[in-house]
Amino acid sequence: MGRKVIDNPNMCSLVYAMNVIGGKWKPIILYLLANGSMRFGKLLMFTPTISKKVLTEQLKELEEDGLIIRTKYPEVPPRVEYSLSEKGKGLLPVLKALSDWTFDTFEEENFEQCRIVTL
Repeated sequence: MGRKVIDNPNMCSLVYAMNVIGGKWKPIILYLLANGSMRFGKLLMFTPTISKKVLTEQLKELEEDGLIIRTKYPEVPPRVEYSLSEKGKGLLPVLKALSDWTFDTFEEENFEQCRIVTL
């Protein structure tokens, strides 16, 4: 199954951005990688309702778009780590602003545990 994209004939920058980071899992993956590199298994552990297939697809798309870096180490057994690229790090203030907006707008909810605090 290919990537789901919004048609963007006029090359709107917001539509383009949503095609890159939109979806259920990509912002969460980027948030998890904000604290440093992680291996596939750890990402899977922090997103227990995602399937291995979907996590693999999302990581590939984020890598293709230049938001994350996949580092494969020449070890046995093989070790692969994912980390934010400079483009990905540039998204952290946007994710923080979205987190802050949600925190301030929906005060009746308890978001403190998941809030992006440091950048």
